[in-house]
Amino acid sequence: MRSSSLLSLSLAATAALAATPAQWRSQSIYFLLTDRFARTDNSTTAACDTTAAQYCGGSWQGIINQLDYIQGMGFTAIWITPVTANLEEDTAYGQAYHGYWQQDIYSINQHYGTEDDLRALAAALHERDMYLMVDVVANHMGYDGAMDSVDYSVFNPFNDAQYFHSPCVISDYDDQTEVEQCWLGDDEVSLPDLDTTLTDVQDMWYAWVGELVSNYSIDGLRIDTVKHVQEDFWSAYNDAAGVYCVGEVFDGDPAYTCPYQDYLDGVLNYLIYYPLLDAFSSTSGSISALYEMIGTVNSACADSTLLGNFIDNHDNPRFASYTNDMSLAKNVAAFVILSDGIPIIYAGQEQHYSGGSDPGNREATWLSGYPTTSELYTLIANTNAIRTRAIGQDEGYITYSNSPIYQDESTIAMRKGTDGSQVITVLTNAGADGSSYTLSLTGTGYDAALELVEIYSCTSITVSSDGSVPVPMESGLPRVLYPASGLEGSAICQ
Repeated sequence: MRSSSLLSLSLAATAALAATPAQWRSQSIYFLLTDRFARTDNSTTAACDTTAAQYCGGSWQGIINQLDYIQGMGFTAIWITPVTANLEEDTAYGQAYHGYWQQDIYSINQHYGTEDDLRALAAALHERDMYLMVDVVANHMGYDGAMDSVDYSVFNPFNDAQYFHSPCVISDYDDQTEVEQCWLGDDEVSLPDLDTTLTDVQDMWYAWVGELVSNYSIDGLRIDTVKHVQEDFWSAYNDAAGVYCVGEVFDGDPAYTCPYQDYLDGVLNYLIYYPLLDAFSSTSGSISALYEMIGTVNSACADSTLLGNFIDNHDNPRFASYTNDMSLAKNVAAFVILSDGIPIIYAGQEQHYSGGSDPGNREATWLSGYPTTSELYTLIANTNAIRTRAIGQDEGYITYSNSPIYQDESTIAMRKGTDGSQVITVLTNAGADGSSYTLSLTGTGYDAALELVEIYSCTSITVSSDGSVPVPMESGLPRVLYPASGLEGSAICQ
């Protein structure tokens, strides 16, 4: 049913480091569009016009060249965009630089490099004890042209109309049948929708995903457009992959999104994304809605510690497109890393990139020059460091359910970790012009007279005799508390 290729012939790559959800819980992920992160020639001046939607020259070798930059922020994994061969036409919407318009799943996208380059990326990551997550698409293929004029013979291995749903446009996203059976795209670039209820289609996908993971030593998968495929397809797909799979279910309703975790290890946390964005994108955002959603997700989803947390990605406008307040950006980044789930930071977020809707949010990271002293780069590094420290010292930290312990109109405080090793995170949307004051925080679980350290300012704090903690709030900045004794021997505030 498919043509042979080098992908299915070589199994010699280095073994994947991790497969299980339990191993992924403790990771911190840096997400990048391969075409937009780093070039093989290491240029930091090569032009990349996001509005043109063209290939800009990013490559797998370029990523290898910049692993020090990524690891310097404390990331232990990267997520790259799809690696399969895409349509080559320059369409009405530009080129398939992003990788989501695939045509041949048994060939790689040579714009990013060779098969050896992809294997070298996996090997370079594994040498650093880092993980590789690859984006995959099972819902659709890509075609330059109208839905009713698709030449199915260009697709490998799905080279016949019999493998696809009949063309139709999704007119009602509340109709799940339409969502699963009708097509994304339009008559400029159509996205032919595979009929994943067919045994032949399932067999081809399950065989392919296992080979992909094995051939390129992949440690985890991010799965695109999950809600456009029937739920029961995903269990066997996840099993065939044999690694942690996190699916994109682009919906903020827990009643709709959480059940997908019955079929996949995890889903991207759009449930938290929307109230998180609302809470911190302005100084008048709703802290209470975020507070409530944390509890809802913990109870509605099978395992909130396996969800993928984010505030920036390539499908939604960047956080900094809503506000240029650096204090708000710091608070929201701290939440992503220190709440339940696996943190995901999108390339450029650490440089406060502010692109709006697609394609504006797909800027070339190299144009920043990869500075390692920028405010958000430093904050992300420090936040990843305290998370890693807490995980290393408290075996229950990573599965401990994040608990909000305080809220007011502008502040939320959260506790994560078992007694004696808990991390307390205090976040505010007061903004950079916010006043300075001391918050008397209760419910932390810390013993009276315990010495704490606020890790961003390296300020020492002593728990009061009544158990309350005096937290110095200044200029709308986040605060993270940890027992001073737990930092001994680390590089944090030492």
